[in-house]
Amino acid sequence: MLVGILFAAVAMVLNSCGALLQADGARRATRARPAIVQPRYLGGMLVDLVAWGCTVMALRVLPVFAVQAVIGGTIALTALVSARMIGARLPLTTRLAVAGCLAGLVLVAASAGNEQPPVHRPGVDVVLLASVLLLGVAVLVLRQGKHAWPLAVVSGLGFGGSAVSVRAAHVQTGDGFDLGLLLGQPSTYLVIGFWLVGMVGYTAALSRGDVGAVTAVFTVTEVLVPGMVGIQLLGDPVRPGWAWVLALGLAAALAGTVVIAKAPPLRPPRTR
Repeated sequence: MLVGILFAAVAMVLNSCGALLQADGARRATRARPAIVQPRYLGGMLVDLVAWGCTVMALRVLPVFAVQAVIGGTIALTALVSARMIGARLPLTTRLAVAGCLAGLVLVAASAGNEQPPVHRPGVDVVLLASVLLLGVAVLVLRQGKHAWPLAVVSGLGFGGSAVSVRAAHVQTGDGFDLGLLLGQPSTYLVIGFWLVGMVGYTAALSRGDVGAVTAVFTVTEVLVPGMVGIQLLGDPVRPGWAWVLALGLAAALAGTVVIAKAPPLRPPRTR
């Protein structure tokens, strides 16, 4: 379990670095030079790819909700670093909201149990396939609008769905690594579809909103919804008697996210 937490923590730091790079690249995008050809955006994608590899390693030994909760620390790190980069100070309410999110995500991660092995229940691949198709349509429709938070939600569901697919493929193939068996699992290919939805939605959200708020909505969505899906579809274990702790952590993380999402964009301090 310790190795899984370590990989998830590294993924958390890398996700924050990738978010900041991609946000800067998205802001520099023009019709002639879209985000996809901006060097900083491409660098952010590369960092995200390494983070995703660390997440995959963590998902081999930890439930989805535990891994995603550790990665949820991206909220605080991104908000603090982005504020420092422009010389701004986070408002007290935003700092309290960040602390509430982190406290909630810690409770979610602590609720993970290892007493029972996960199981692959019938219909998992069908549910995941329907989900990725619906999210694909949603992100195409929402890209026509001007609001960032709906795109951040869809993006979080996309990357979260990728994590569930990774976990599902692992549950199906067992602890060993069999490339033939892995390539024969529909979940393996669904990972790519969910990742593409998440990346397109996240890029569009960053071009429309503050990186701290977008990352908060995206990250908590990525933690909460897929984590609960992992419990229901894959039987990811919760510690006996800790269901109330899990519920409390979910409520705290959600409340903090709402506050962060509604906060006005950070502005550099005025110079005299």
